[in-house]
Amino acid sequence: MTPVVEVGTELPPTSVRVTRADLVRYAGASGDFNPIHWSDRVASEVGLPGVIAHGMLTMALAGRFVSGWAGDPSAVRGLSVRFTRPVVVPDDDEGALVEFSGNVTALADAPGGGRVATIAIKALFEGRTVLGKAVAEVLLP
Repeated sequence: MTPVVEVGTELPPTSVRVTRADLVRYAGASGDFNPIHWSDRVASEVGLPGVIAHGMLTMALAGRFVSGWAGDPSAVRGLSVRFTRPVVVPDDDEGALVEFSGNVTALADAPGGGRVATIAIKALFEGRTVLGKAVAEVLLP
């Protein structure tokens, strides 16, 4: 039975830890070896508070949050964000905690049947927004 989705429906919140090892894996997969994602020295030389997560990694985690709720990655029809603040990843075993939440802000009929839910996503690191204007469109059954 498909759960009822209406405007205001909240997605179950989730938290994701991002470690330096995650940054290494993401750099290898994406080809983004910018030293601000692995070198404390370079990060501080350019004015950052430390090594930061790749913005696209943070966006991908938001996409995973939404696709997990949808139950099918192919149901996510669109995802857009603005990068508002970096996720600083310490050189320890705990890493940085990014918290995701969201809610349905609109529903529309989809061509060919079904409905499309617009999801407003919140992504927080240390209580502060790291993805602004984060919105996903999800095809519902």
